[in-house]
Amino acid sequence: MDLISALQFLRLNDVPEAWVDAVWEVEFTERKPLDKTIEEELTARQEKSFTALYQCLLAHADQYQSSVWAVLGESGISVKSVVAVLSFFVLAGKSKVASGHQRVNSLCAASVYLLLLRTPGSISNKVFHEVLLDTCLDLTRHCWPQDSEKKRKKDLKSSQTEGKRSRPQRKDSPEMEMEEEDEEEEEVHLSGKELMRIRDAVALLVQSLLRLLQTFPLKDSPQTMIHCMQIFSNLLYFEPTTGKPAFAAEQDVTKLRSIPEMAFYGLQLLCLPKHGDQKESLRRVFHQLLYVILMMKKGNTGKPSLLVPSQTVLATRDQAIQFVCHLVDELKQLALPFLQILLQHICFQMVEKNEYRSHGAQAVGMLTSQMASEDYACFIKWLCNFSRSSKMVHRLFSVDVVMVLLEQPERRPEECRDPDLGCFLMHSSLIQNLLFARRMDESPTVQGHALNCLAQCLELPSLNATRAIHNLFSASETPSHTGAQSVNTETTCRSSACKPTLLTFVTCLFSLMCFSWSGPWRSVNHIVSVFDAAKENLALLLRRVKDSKTNVRKAALQALLGLLKHDVIPMSWETLQTLSERCRDPAVSVKKKALQCVGDLLSVKPECSVVQKAWLQGVVPAVADSETSVQDKALEALDQVLLSQVKPYSAGCHLDASQRLMWELLGLLCHQCQKLSRYFSKAFTIWSKQKKFTPLFVSNLISHTEADHAAGAWLLLSKVVSSSSRLPHGKILDAWDKMVRWASPNQSDVNATTCCHILCVMGDIAVHLNEDTKERVVADLMSWLKTFTLPLEVISSAVQTLYQFGCSDDIKQTQAFLNQRCGELVSACESYLASIILTDNGAQNLDEELMVKHLHTLGVASLQCPAKVNKRTVLLVESVLTTHSEKLAECQTELPASLPLSQFKANWLPTRVRAHGVITLGKLALQSEELAQKYLPVFARELEVGTEVSVRSNVVVIMCDLCVRYTNMVDHYIPNISACLRDKDAVIREQTLIMLTNLLQEEFVKWKGSLFFDFMVALVDPVPAIVSLTEYCLLHLLLKKNPEMFSQHFIECIFHFNSYTKHKSYNKSSQSERERAHFSLKGEQYREKRFRIYCFLLEHFTDAQRFNITNKINQTILACFADEELPLDADGANILSETFNILSLKEFKLQTICSSAGAAAGEEAEEENMATMAKAVLQAAQKKVVSQVRKKAFIENTVPLIISLKKLLEQKRSPVLRDLVGYLQVTMQDYRNEVKEILSGDEQLAAEMDFALKIAEKERATVDQLDNDSLAGDGKKAQVRAQSVLQSSDRLRSRCLCGVYRPTHCWVCLLCGVCRPASFVTLLCCYYTTVIYLCCLFRAPGPRQWNVQSPLRLRKRL
Repeated sequence: MDLISALQFLRLNDVPEAWVDAVWEVEFTERKPLDKTIEEELTARQEKSFTALYQCLLAHADQYQSSVWAVLGESGISVKSVVAVLSFFVLAGKSKVASGHQRVNSLCAASVYLLLLRTPGSISNKVFHEVLLDTCLDLTRHCWPQDSEKKRKKDLKSSQTEGKRSRPQRKDSPEMEMEEEDEEEEEVHLSGKELMRIRDAVALLVQSLLRLLQTFPLKDSPQTMIHCMQIFSNLLYFEPTTGKPAFAAEQDVTKLRSIPEMAFYGLQLLCLPKHGDQKESLRRVFHQLLYVILMMKKGNTGKPSLLVPSQTVLATRDQAIQFVCHLVDELKQLALPFLQILLQHICFQMVEKNEYRSHGAQAVGMLTSQMASEDYACFIKWLCNFSRSSKMVHRLFSVDVVMVLLEQPERRPEECRDPDLGCFLMHSSLIQNLLFARRMDESPTVQGHALNCLAQCLELPSLNATRAIHNLFSASETPSHTGAQSVNTETTCRSSACKPTLLTFVTCLFSLMCFSWSGPWRSVNHIVSVFDAAKENLALLLRRVKDSKTNVRKAALQALLGLLKHDVIPMSWETLQTLSERCRDPAVSVKKKALQCVGDLLSVKPECSVVQKAWLQGVVPAVADSETSVQDKALEALDQVLLSQVKPYSAGCHLDASQRLMWELLGLLCHQCQKLSRYFSKAFTIWSKQKKFTPLFVSNLISHTEADHAAGAWLLLSKVVSSSSRLPHGKILDAWDKMVRWASPNQSDVNATTCCHILCVMGDIAVHLNEDTKERVVADLMSWLKTFTLPLEVISSAVQTLYQFGCSDDIKQTQAFLNQRCGELVSACESYLASIILTDNGAQNLDEELMVKHLHTLGVASLQCPAKVNKRTVLLVESVLTTHSEKLAECQTELPASLPLSQFKANWLPTRVRAHGVITLGKLALQSEELAQKYLPVFARELEVGTEVSVRSNVVVIMCDLCVRYTNMVDHYIPNISACLRDKDAVIREQTLIMLTNLLQEEFVKWKGSLFFDFMVALVDPVPAIVSLTEYCLLHLLLKKNPEMFSQHFIECIFHFNSYTKHKSYNKSSQSERERAHFSLKGEQYREKRFRIYCFLLEHFTDAQRFNITNKINQTILACFADEELPLDADGANILSETFNILSLKEFKLQTICSSAGAAAGEEAEEENMATMAKAVLQAAQKKVVSQVRKKAFIENTVPLIISLKKLLEQKRSPVLRDLVGYLQVTMQDYRNEVKEILSGDEQLAAEMDFALKIAEKERATVDQLDNDSLAGDGKKAQVRAQSVLQSSDRLRSRCLCGVYRPTHCWVCLLCGVCRPASFVTLLCCYYTTVIYLCCLFRAPGPRQWNVQSPLRLRKRL
């Protein structure tokens, strides 16, 4: 078919010239209507006509070159008419309501236009029109239905709503709103066949565009070239591709099957020199591919939106990365600078979502693999600086990138020509400068992620990476100078850092950064030994395990597990104890993580006894956890490791590793971990309800009672027997006969713990035995007990078993049995005590061990038969503590009911005997109120004047037990018990704390008198373990029962600990002078301890309690001093000063305000603290309301008091004004722009405060910059700024000394103590610059920084 025939269907001769001119006049921006008949004919044309025309034009262009224009001219066909009619079809396809037929014709017409444009001579024939060309290119988007795109947006929106911390989507402009409204318009439904025709037409259009770009230069049309790039970028997602795409410089467009392949080829063509500056083209192409790699969609306006990471999106991303690598290979040095820029933009525009970060890091790894070593080192150097960005997501992503780079083969420093960059090529540098440096990041998220990755490094195939971790935590191996040289953690590499004569990366990493005014480093103190560095690193990791943030603790646990599994650090009990303690973490997720860690460690190191003990200490107590899921996890672990491994025993059978582990763990429970017995019993109680203990299971256990590990078998039997219905009693009795009956327990190989378990089993099966067997067992028990050779715990178990064998439904019969059997034991004990105490040679015949066993037997037996205890027995036990044996000898038959306290003095018996005598006497007192009333004063006196630790410790236990039985009687002696919280012996303090907590929990004791303040003093105990125990008791046991407990006693704490009694309402409890002096924290020497108590209480206030306590302090303290109800003497000044310091504490800040401010100051609030937009709005509204209420209360209640107190303090020239200044300055930081409004009652004060705050801000900025300079390694700049700060501080202080400001009062200068005239503002400036001055010298944290990150604090976090 010739060209003219192919053009016939366009009805060019029938189209009016006026219409053609009108179309050209509007520059193809709108569709002009044609005659109805012509329009209907044109619309009815099928795509076959366009295909024929396209093939004819293509043949003419290939064969006849420019003959197309000659043919058209000879036929009288106007080129303008051809273009106008083609535009009629093109514009018809732009509408959303266009039919499938119209869209196909539109695409075909656009293809014909592009082919005409490709034909040589198109420019001279005025075929090219930029608007029409752009419209043709846009058809790829307009003609293809956008339903799938809308669905992706909806899916993304729902995923972001469900995400934990995603950034809420926002509409940035009206254009975006209009765009979204357009998308909501209903589109024409298209059938599957129509979609296939449209797809083929789009492919034809793209092929035409590629043909155009092969021959038609866009050098003079930069906007069109940019538009082409955008079109190709969008087409990358058009359809999925199969197989790996082939990228080549020249390709046959007819062989490109998928549209994304065509799009990649089109981007490659746009990078040719004929389309403009090749560098600029590369920059633009890389910029378009940036969002493909980031899996984002970038519109013309607004921020890019995330794409759902579907399989198609991920495949396109991978192809884009391969395409970039291909361009870099082809263009070499021309593309490398833009590759660096692309990598930097990937890092900068990365989002916080974990999936996107992971794919982004993989992309960075693939792209850096195309770099030469020198370019790679430059990027790593840039990444070091990027890892210290102020944005949390940047620091987080830098860690992800490091982990990907560590998986690549390590490059050698020799490959880099620049020696300054060589050190960046090593994996050790990545671990040190980028990964391990983030362990002290200000963001808990980054900290946790860095610690997680640190553990993963040990699993990497890179030997150097693994060695680097070993060198960081282990001093056993020092890296060589050639293989482990790097730079300091927070500085960039210098050439000197890479020389083998200087530090290795381990010593350099943990050198002491001693700041000097003469230079940034001290050469002598810079180096710390490798051993000390490794020790410090481990200590830091252990501190991270106890971090306040949940994710940091979990990550630190994982890191610690990795170090232990790979033998990087030794299996010390201190380290493993930290791991097991986290199984009782307040956070459920941390508890589960810790349980998983100890389980993993046990599976790797099953034969290590320390690991076994740590596993037991972590898992067994978790059975009693309040969280059901934690209980289930612990029970599952115990079941898997212990119960499921019980198999029948055979002497010739070899135990496998799992069975050996089980019996070793049970052996530890029997010997070293007996305190876990109660938790272990709870596990069996739960299992018994699940009916886990079958007769077969019990039989298997009994078979092990003859083995070497019989102790573990009896332990399990003692827990199982009570909950088993059918038991092989014969086998149990046989085992009893073999192990116990034929040998005395103290002579056999069975230890005391196993004997207790055996006795427990016998007691549980007693109800199932016949009378003859019972009598035989009872006879055995009595014979053992009467020998008084059993261990103490066995005696208690034997008496309990004796009770079980005598127990029956008839209570009288049971008591008669106990009176007979236990009465014999009481009589035997009484006779022995009389033989020792009442004879002249008793001291010579005393056997301490035998005496103790008699006393213990007497105590436990007397509880079963109180009627058999007479006065003689009581006085004999009393004589263990006294020296009135003569009266006992004289009064053998009739003895006095009581003895005067004057006769209670020390005797010749050993301390251990006296300690057991106290316990026995207490058991006797539990049975008689008369005895309890008689001996309570004795016990109380013993607590005051006694010197024997074990005796006094037992007295505390007995008095607390008596409190349960005789609550009202013992209540009077609670102050005597609580006084032991300040005892000189830590054992007694800990014992007292535990016992009092139990009584408070059960409400046998109330918070009366000074008991609360005695507990508070335990918070500052010199022993850290007691402090930790006190915090646990207060927070997890007592505060839950009384949430208002802390706030109710807070104000009185201020008066109580300062021993201030002049207030009419507070500190009026009746205390003896001895007790008051014993618990007093008055004086400057105890100031730190008092504030530790205040901070602890405030940290656990609710915001409502903080708000109320502030008002209460105003009314009860500040108002009393302002009205001069309380004298401003030395004690009063101390109280007022302490009150201002308390009000200035950061813990006093309302958490609703503090948390929001902290998020804004530290990180982007949307990324770090907010899960959804709704939560963000709620937090903002809550903060606004709370701030307004707090501001109103401050103006109405506090400001008038502050102004009055300021005048009073000025009048009396009190040094407390300094503390008032500090409080006011800290408070006004929240109202920096409202100073004059709030302090309108005192204009001079407002002006002075405004000036002081400006000075403070200036100094803060200077010190902050100094801090940044020092951290960045710019020593000279840091030194200059430090000197500037000192000079500024000196000038400001000289104003105070020289009296530049008009004097109003005479003050003692805060710096030098010299009495000089100074105004109030001078005092403010002097106060603050003193802090700045000291900060510059010592880099210490500044005081009283509330709601902002303190500019005076070190960036280094411990």
